[in-house]
Amino acid sequence: MKKTSKFLTLLVGIVVMFSGVAKADWSVGADVVSRYVWRGTQFGDGVAAQPWLSYTFPGIGVEVGAWGSYDLSDDDENEADLYVTVPLGENFSFTVTDYFFPSGGDDNYFDWSDDGGHVIELGAGFEASNFSLMGAVNVSGDDDNSVYVEAGYTFCDNDICTASLFAGAGDGQYTNGSDAAGDFDLVNVGVTASKDIFTASYIVNPDLETSWLVLGVTLEP
Repeated sequence: MKKTSKFLTLLVGIVVMFSGVAKADWSVGADVVSRYVWRGTQFGDGVAAQPWLSYTFPGIGVEVGAWGSYDLSDDDENEADLYVTVPLGENFSFTVTDYFFPSGGDDNYFDWSDDGGHVIELGAGFEASNFSLMGAVNVSGDDDNSVYVEAGYTFCDNDICTASLFAGAGDGQYTNGSDAAGDFDLVNVGVTASKDIFTASYIVNPDLETSWLVLGVTLEP
């Protein structure tokens, strides 16, 4: 009963907060990807639908959003996340993300223990010109408190296409290679290119000694 009451209070608060907004900066859409590969790890074995919904507060730039991934062939590879991103000056940002992994819809959403389906991550990002840098650490739901860092460089950004290089490294849950499982290592290196509604990424995970070529299609109003 207490959990239900807290949830209803939160829901009412959100409705009241947004009902007073005259001009809303909403973003809604979905990607359909040939494989869900995130930070050098593949989730599921088939095509995944990845919807998103976000709202950016005018004037302050704070973004609140939800993102999900649903494997069309496996109910055990689903994900439903919530996040808040706060801009810090012109180039920096801070993000809190709640990753939730329901297994076939059987997980208890309100179970926030280390054995539950939630992982809480704190992240910081930096962007300047064509360069980007981010770092993140799991502070709840992960006994390893896994750390991930990534650098990116956009080398093409025009009317024809957008393309960038990226390299990411992590420890804990990000490294599963047989040589040094859990140790800090390169796990996510590759290139991403976008044109119109299509995005293709060639991704290499040196830790697992494997690679993927992923195609995505963006559906957005």
